[in-house]
Amino acid sequence: MKEPEFLQEIKEIELLNAALGLLEWDSQTGMPEASSAFRGEAVGYLSGMAFERSVGPKVQEALAYYDTHSDELSEVGMAVYKKVKEEYDLNHSIPVERMQAYNTALTNAHTAWLQARKAKDFSEMKDEIQIIINFLKEFIPYWKKEEATNYDVLLNQYEPGLTVERLDQIFDQVKKGIMEIRAEIAEKGTVPRTDFLSRHVTKEQQQTFVKGVAEQLGYDFSRGRLDDTVHPFMLDLNRNDARITTRWDETNFSMATFGVIHEAGHGIYEQSIDPKYDYTPLSTGASMGIHESQSLFNEIIIGSNKQFWKKQFPFFKECTEGTFDDIEFDTFYDSLKETKASLVRIEADSLTYPLHIIIRYEIEKMIFNEDISVEDLPQIWNDKYEEYLGIRPENDLEGIVQDVHWSGGSFGYFPSYALGYMYAAQLRHAMGKEIDVDTVLASDDYSVIKNWLTDHIHQYGASRKPNQLILDATGEAVNPQYLIDYMKSIYYDVYKINA
Repeated sequence: MKEPEFLQEIKEIELLNAALGLLEWDSQTGMPEASSAFRGEAVGYLSGMAFERSVGPKVQEALAYYDTHSDELSEVGMAVYKKVKEEYDLNHSIPVERMQAYNTALTNAHTAWLQARKAKDFSEMKDEIQIIINFLKEFIPYWKKEEATNYDVLLNQYEPGLTVERLDQIFDQVKKGIMEIRAEIAEKGTVPRTDFLSRHVTKEQQQTFVKGVAEQLGYDFSRGRLDDTVHPFMLDLNRNDARITTRWDETNFSMATFGVIHEAGHGIYEQSIDPKYDYTPLSTGASMGIHESQSLFNEIIIGSNKQFWKKQFPFFKECTEGTFDDIEFDTFYDSLKETKASLVRIEADSLTYPLHIIIRYEIEKMIFNEDISVEDLPQIWNDKYEEYLGIRPENDLEGIVQDVHWSGGSFGYFPSYALGYMYAAQLRHAMGKEIDVDTVLASDDYSVIKNWLTDHIHQYGASRKPNQLILDATGEAVNPQYLIDYMKSIYYDVYKINA
């Protein structure tokens, strides 16, 4: 099989996946809830077709041929071959009808999740989550290569090369660092004023502000769009169609503000991938951890920067039409970095945020490595929040049903958020050796920051492994200390602690 024929087969599989992506976007933004069963069948059918092609005769023929004729491939062709072979080796043994049934179950689970949110009751989705867990436990033996535990297999779906053993060490270091900072703040800190944060800001005013900021950061709305959803996400169909979503609260402007800035980071990544990877599985992020590093770089690294907010504050006051005219800048900035225990992950401050991830990581390990009962999950969740953050959910909406990930089958995804946060802090440190970041963020042109990230991360898509990207960009493997040092610098400043 010649390279053009091989790449055409891969393109057609990618076109099916794009159609599935559009169905997914619609189901989370506008699809009538009653249509769930019909949509589930459509998704199951198309995903079965895409899966069947990905392990089918043409792909098998190409892989067999290029196993001994790789010298005939171009640079891009070779990168695509390696990625396709990796995915084939992972999935080819799974029966097509089982994968199709799994994808149908995911659509049903999303509807059950929406119902559980309304009822604030995990029992509304318990059966569907059990079905998904059963499917994953059925697939793990097919996926397992050299991984030590079942959960290692799932981690590798999102962050290749990551292990429970390594992640336990990383999270222990991060948890210890956060606890020390929180103790220092509790003992010596001056709590910032925050009473004005609940002032009424209309959805339209918030949209004007945050769309303007997202554009300044590099998100191209001519190749994207912003829609409303229950749980914010970014969905890329291609580099010219990377869509972002958010939810709005007119008495909590910061939620959508930081939410859109976060999702725009994902979108900028997708919009900046080299066009040579179009219609291939390389035309997306290297891993979920790398993807989260780009969204969290926007949301937390840039979004915590005092010079950034000094530049944006006049625009914010203009958009909110006098609502905050009586608030001084320093008071406003400090309010954005208040830290306190909270129940909802996507509303957590940037200091306690990793604790939310560690809780989910520990529960997922228990599900797949210890076979705990789904019935016990709400109790375990609530107990861990009480242990780590000193607060306990009053209902399941504040607790275990807040996230969409499990209903989407994304067990093993959550650690990517914390890993992405560490990557982001490490990238900021490396960037600072070449760029005066504060000066750039105080200016009218942020493009030098976006361009640095594109040069070191974005352009490569999924053609390089995450550990290689971070090593090349920063000169070392992931190092949690940069994150701990970064959080100290931000929070000791806001809480007026002389370290």
